[in-house]
Amino acid sequence: MKRSTRIRSVTAGGPDGWGVYRRARRMAEAGEPVIELTIGEHDERTDPSILAAMNASALGGHTGYAAGEGTPELRRTIAERITARTGVATSAHEVLVTAGGQAALFAALHAVTDPGETVAYIDPYYVTYPGTIRGASAVPRVIPTRAEDGFMPSAEALSEGLTGARALIVNSPNNPTGAVYPRRTLEQIGAAATSADAWILSDEVYDTQVWEGAHISPRALPGLAERTLMIGSLSKSHAMTGSRVGWVCGPAETIADIANLATHTTYGIPGFIQDAALFALRAGPELERRISAPFERRRHIVAKQLAEQTLVRTLPMAGAMYVMLDIRATGLSGLEFAEALLDAERIAVMPGESFGDCAAGHVRVALTVSDDRLDEAMARLTRFAAGLASAAAE
Repeated sequence: MKRSTRIRSVTAGGPDGWGVYRRARRMAEAGEPVIELTIGEHDERTDPSILAAMNASALGGHTGYAAGEGTPELRRTIAERITARTGVATSAHEVLVTAGGQAALFAALHAVTDPGETVAYIDPYYVTYPGTIRGASAVPRVIPTRAEDGFMPSAEALSEGLTGARALIVNSPNNPTGAVYPRRTLEQIGAAATSADAWILSDEVYDTQVWEGAHISPRALPGLAERTLMIGSLSKSHAMTGSRVGWVCGPAETIADIANLATHTTYGIPGFIQDAALFALRAGPELERRISAPFERRRHIVAKQLAEQTLVRTLPMAGAMYVMLDIRATGLSGLEFAEALLDAERIAVMPGESFGDCAAGHVRVALTVSDDRLDEAMARLTRFAAGLASAAAE
């Protein structure tokens, strides 16, 4: 029987760069002592108080169908959070609750593109972006950056990449690079999108993990709220990755379109999970700071290890729960280095090539193990890199 070409072409075939992660998991499941620094999964799980609120809601009977757009209380609370963070008055009608940030991105792309239209995104990129674009029957187009520029897109690259495009996906704080876009970069993004009459899909799921500079949403810049769909999530800010609570915020008429899509796809998310999300948001910034604190602390561990050698370099670790390491001095690609590191040291990192061509020669390290294990892993990683470079020089 014939199968859908749309579904089979989502990943465009070929290797997806996640072989190291999968092999590390198999090794760990077999009992090998692997230090996994691959995915952005908190080592400290969802706070017990949030789980207690979820349990109480479920036992209290909120287990039936919930409003497809999200419960009124949760939408209002998210809108209030966005208003406070952006300075742009936001109403509940401009917010729709989704099954995580990924579902928000999928819905947003359907809301602003038609089949065959082009959607641009900045390389390096979160791995699902091109596949999600294809899943919406749009055409992906990369906007290249350079490590030497801190992986910041230039005005020229933005203008060229957005020519004829319907939308641009931006992500700050950035996964995988840890870059936090300054106002000037965001203004250039806004100018290019306005000139091309393109939407901005702003992935802001790491907005509570900013270590240098400040997080600025495109929605906060003059004239951009009307063309911006902001994507948020509790996965990173509240360690609720498995609960699948996210949102998309934008013009009310576009949110109404997305609500129609939700009716025909997820039909909303469970009410007891939404109640837990409401509790989490109402706990305030103190809980968010407590959840983000380990990653801020661990970036200093990485910085200290790197300061003791000169071979492995990194960009300014400005945000998110990752660091991107430049290992080009070893003579290996990111994939070759990650494979060799796993074989020799039982340390798993993500090859930069998993996130696009512009990250070649880099590896991404997730700061998601205890401080002492991360310290050990970084010491072993830098020694391993030095050994490779020494062998290559002989």
